[in-house]
Amino acid sequence: MSDAQADRIIDGRELEPPEPFVRTMEALDAIAPGEKVMLQIGREPFPLYRALSLNGFEWLTRQAPDGCYEVLIWHKSAA
Repeated sequence: MSDAQADRIIDGRELEPPEPFVRTMEALDAIAPGEKVMLQIGREPFPLYRALSLNGFEWLTRQAPDGCYEVLIWHKSAA
């Protein structure tokens, strides 16, 4: 997974909760089907996964070599 796969990138590594969640949801509200958002965050965002599932999104999570997590998110209908 790379930044090149994302249309928008949210760097939440230096943000306090719930700001990464809020910014991610705002970005997802603004993307079109086929576009992707990547969230970079210092820990795995388990609360986000439920919100994504309930709102019709799919995602792929990986732990980067530096220890942060990258979550690539897209509309389920665009899979």
